[in-house]
Amino acid sequence: MNNVFVYCELEGAHVADVSLELLTKGRKLANELGVQLECVCVGYKLDGVEKQVMPYGVDKVHVFDAEGLFPYTSLPHTSAVVNLFKEEKPQICLLGATVIGRDLGPRVSSALHSGLTADCTQLEIGDFDMKVKVGDEFVNKHYERQLYQIRPAFGGSIIATIVNPDHRPQMATVRDGVMKKEILDENYKGEVIKHDVAKYVPETDYVVKVLERHVEASKNNLKGANIVIAGGYGVGSKEGFDLLFEFAKEIHAEVGASRAAVDAGWISHDRQIGQTGVTVRPKVYIACGISGAIQHISGMKDSGIIISINSDPNAPINQIADYIITGTVEEVIPKMIKYYKKNSK
Repeated sequence: MNNVFVYCELEGAHVADVSLELLTKGRKLANELGVQLECVCVGYKLDGVEKQVMPYGVDKVHVFDAEGLFPYTSLPHTSAVVNLFKEEKPQICLLGATVIGRDLGPRVSSALHSGLTADCTQLEIGDFDMKVKVGDEFVNKHYERQLYQIRPAFGGSIIATIVNPDHRPQMATVRDGVMKKEILDENYKGEVIKHDVAKYVPETDYVVKVLERHVEASKNNLKGANIVIAGGYGVGSKEGFDLLFEFAKEIHAEVGASRAAVDAGWISHDRQIGQTGVTVRPKVYIACGISGAIQHISGMKDSGIIISINSDPNAPINQIADYIITGTVEEVIPKMIKYYKKNSK
């Protein structure tokens, strides 16, 4: 009752990284609130799945294991989570902002008449004051220990802090890579609860069958790269990105991009970094021709060293950069390639 829950996304019996990241954040929120952290695993052949999640500080693992629960389909998973939440009454529920999370989250929220904030970049606990109408007057009401669901809004021009004081659970989705994944204790022991799926999921929910699946492997390793070279609109063309790829090959880096460069058609969307793309934390981040919109910065601000290459010395990204090189990408990158080759022999 009143605990923090995380819905764990599964590929077979493997828990997705985004879910492990949310368990790390969920443990911190649960500690602040003085409650337990619980997670929900819905799938098939899940023996031992608790070994993947308990090191992140999970107190209870709710397992729904049945043949019809993998691969994911909307109705059975919604029924399992909604009916479990009606029993357990959590105060917070976190899901990954993935294809599955974006389908399941709104369904659960609608069924339970609770709120849902999508694509949060921060989650914090704090107090909240609001004027409420009592009779004919408005009086100040104080709410303690609410979930602050923080995300950019209106195209990134403001940062919105959203609270849901009167309805439970408080629900939020978070993109892959936004939160850090950190093991709490390899030997952490929690409780495993294996539920009778038939009590939670009616047979009619299995009306949709997945006949065939095609899973495309990732074409890049932006999330795991130690060095990321990212290009923005200032790169100027598709040929400009060819130069970045040449540099990346030399220094064993991955190439990313801002939304402006992706929208211009110079590079594929799977390399987009920022709020509507991938979140990265490399040791070195080289920003080439990127102005530094808040949506992009939210996806790379935790990089170890940030190097900005920009013709505008007043570009917003320079405010968070450790090193600033003023010049065009066409001028700077060929020189970096030349001197890297010269000094790495």
